[in-house]
Formats: sequence, C-alpha cells, structure tokens
Amino acid sequence: MDFNLTDDQLAFREAARAFAEKSIAPHAARWDEEHIFPVDVLREAGEMGFMGMYTPEALGGMGLSRLDTSVIVEELAAACPSTAAFITIHNMATWMVASFASDDLRQEIVPKLASGQWLASYCLTEPGAGSDAASLRTRAVRDGDRYVINGSKMFISGAGSTDILVLMARTGDADSGARGISTFVIPADAEGISYGKNEDKMGWHSQPTRLVTLEDVRIPASNRVGEEGQGFAIAMKGLDGGRLNIATCSLGGARSALLRARNYLHERQQFGKPLAAFQALQFKLADMATNLVAARQMVRLGAFKLDSGDPEATLFCAMAKRFATDACFEVANEALQLHGGYGYIREYPLERYLRDLRVHQILEGTNEIMRLIVARRVLEAGVAEAMN
Repeated sequence: MDFNLTDDQLAFREAARAFAEKSIAPHAARWDEEHIFPVDVLREAGEMGFMGMYTPEALGGMGLSRLDTSVIVEELAAACPSTAAFITIHNMATWMVASFASDDLRQEIVPKLASGQWLASYCLTEPGAGSDAASLRTRAVRDGDRYVINGSKMFISGAGSTDILVLMARTGDADSGARGISTFVIPADAEGISYGKNEDKMGWHSQPTRLVTLEDVRIPASNRVGEEGQGFAIAMKGLDGGRLNIATCSLGGARSALLRARNYLHERQQFGKPLAAFQALQFKLADMATNLVAARQMVRLGAFKLDSGDPEATLFCAMAKRFATDACFEVANEALQLHGGYGYIREYPLERYLRDLRVHQILEGTNEIMRLIVARRVLEAGVAEAMN
C-alpha cells in the first residue's frame, strides 16, 4: 500500500479543510450548546459533493474511493465530530440505496440524497436489538403490491429531521434470524410514523437522536432495497464502510485535540517555564501523536482493503474501528488532562471533543463486537495469511 496521498486526495483534503474552517468550525460550539441540527450547512456540504462521496457519479455522487472519503471526513471531523458523523451516516445510507435498490428507485431518490437536497437516516437498532441486530422485531408484511410495516427503531441519527429512512425489517418468520431481514426506503413523513423526543445525549448534540415508531406504515413493494432476505447482508456491507467512517471521525476530533494540547503546552507557564519544557508532558504528547498516526494508518489500511475488494475487508474494517476509536478517545482524554482545569470548562473545546468521541466506541457495532469479529476470523484456519 502506498502511504503517500495522491494529488487528487491532497486537493480533496484542502477543499474539505477550507469548507470545515469556514462553515463548520466557527459554529460548532453553538450547535453543541443549543442542540442545533445545521441543515443549511449540510445542504452546503451537499453542494460540495460531501453528501454522496462514494456514491457513483452517474447517480449524482462523487464516485470516490473509501480512502478518498476518509481523507475528507477527517477534515470535517476536525471541526466538529458530531456534524461529520451525521454526514457519514447519510453517506452510508445513500450508498446502500445506490448499490442495491432497483434502477427506478435509484434514479428517483439517490440524486436528491447525494446533493444534500434530501437527508437520510439509517434505521437498524431497536429497543431489544442492538449488538444482536439479527434479532430485530420490526416487521414488514407483504400485502399485494405494498408492504405494511410495524415496529420501532431507537437511537436513530437525524430522525425527525430527515427525509428518508433506510430501514431494516423482518420479512421472514420470527425464527428466520439474519436470513429473514429485508431493507426498505421509507419517506420519513409517511402516514403511521411518529418520533420520540430528542434524546438528551452526552455528546453529538448537533444531530438529533430519536425513537422511530411505525404503525401500519404502507409503502410500495418497489421501495424494497434488494431481494427479500438480503437486508441483513446489505446492512452489514454498509457498516463496513460505516465503521471506517466513524473511526475517521475519531481521527479528526483527536487530531484537533492533540494540536490544541500542543499549543497549550507552549503557551501555559508554570514554575517559571512553559509546560512544553517538562519532559513528562513531552512524553505524554509523544504517545498521543504516535497513537494518532497508528490509528490513521489502520483506518487507511481498512479503506484500502475495502476499495480493493479484499475478501478480508470486514476483518480490517473491524480492526480499524476498534483500534482508532479507542486510541483517539484516549488522545482526546489526555489532551483534556494536559489543559488541567481549563480542559474541563466549556470555554475550551476539549470536553466537547471528548463527549463526541466517546460514542464512537459504541455505535456501528460496539468495540466488544469488533473484538468478537476479529477473534472469530483469527481463529479460523488460513486467516493469518490475510494479515501478512
């Protein structure tokens, strides 16, 4: 793998950095404080192409690789991990429709999503189905040329403020497990859909998170994405990229935290000299920088594997998500510690980065589940060669 970014990737990075510094960074603290979902800025991101980064160009996207996307997302997340995370969730849902829906459904919906005209929510988690997603109970029953859907989804990012739900529901019998799940595109304002309160979360304040309840929601059968029973596989394919995306959001937040800590060590005087002169703090900064770079390389390796169609891409995406989200949370935590009491007050952004990055260890599959995925593959005969 070539560790040097191409000229195109460098250009993507500069464009994303300029957009983030102009349109996201100046407002991130207020969005967090006032729980503002910045729809206008998301539309602006769509004009830049950032709402359909790895959606095919023929459907209005940029047609970028996962590595290209990671370079962009890191810059967006350096300004606001919460806002960048919603952008990546929208991209994942858009890609799923673009990759697996019928031609008619693709043409109808994907260009609006890729442009940011419409926003999408990804609906997999349920009150009784989190890590065990294959046990979901939301049900879709075929009724002629329509499906009737009943159930509920929870912890849904953007819910109540988006236009489209990309939702997984059971079409098989109660014991069908992963094989009985299908994926659907549902208008967010369809009759029978209601939304719970915006959850009062520790972080991610710039995007709403709500319960979604569906009561006899009727949609055309043509709104099914893929064949019946393929929904769980489609959801998992989306999550390979989603795990890299959320890991990249951790990279951006941790990088900003590290740079702020470095600057603070130069500025802050104690015992007659700057904090940067103390070797113990230098060592701490060195470990933070090393872990950040290691995490970035893990994420980019996972992206490379996914782009190249490597059969072990899921393994590497799980490794990258686990390692990067854990390492980057610790970088942000150490950055806050280096700021002392100032790191704990909201005048400084360290506590916001820490709050936002903490959930990355939970969503898109908890890091315990990532360890399970990795362990199972490592224990299989022959997988060791894939890690050479």
